[in-house]
Amino acid sequence: MEITQKIESLLLPLLEDTDLFVVDIKINPTNNIVVFLDADEGVTVAKCTSTNKKLYAAIEDAQLFVDGDFSLEVSSAGVGEPLKQQRQYIKNVGRLLEVTPLEGDVFEGKLIAADDEKISVEVVISKKKETTIITVPYTAIKQSTVQISF
Repeated sequence: MEITQKIESLLLPLLEDTDLFVVDIKINPTNNIVVFLDADEGVTVAKCTSTNKKLYAAIEDAQLFVDGDFSLEVSSAGVGEPLKQQRQYIKNVGRLLEVTPLEGDVFEGKLIAADDEKISVEVVISKKKETTIITVPYTAIKQSTVQISF
C-alpha cells in the first residue's frame, strides 16, 4: 500500500462522525503532507485544526515516517480549485460552474443537478437568452470549477 493510501486509511475513521470528506492528499518529496477536505456545510478552521491534530498523532503512532520526519497541513479545498469528488458537485448545485469536458468546448452554466453518474448544467445560448441543459457523465469531465459571481 502506498503512503497516500495509508494516510487516507488513517484519516477516514477520523471523519466518520463529521460532514467532512477527503478531496485530495498530496505528499511532496520532503514528506510535507497536504490534506484537502470539504464538507457539506462548509469547512471551518476549527474542523481543520482538530483533524490535523488527530491525523498527526495517528501518523506518528503508525510510524509511517522514519524519525517522525514529516509535516502536515490540513485545509479546505478552497474556492477556485477544481471539483474532484461527486459530493462536491452535489453540495454546489445551484452555483455557476465552468466545465472542461474531455472532448468538446469549455462551457459555463448553472449546475442544476448532480447524481451518482452525471451532472446537468443549464447553459445560456445565443443572445436571445435561450437556455439548454447539458448533461455530462463524471467520466467525461476533464475539470470543472465553481465560478464566483459578484
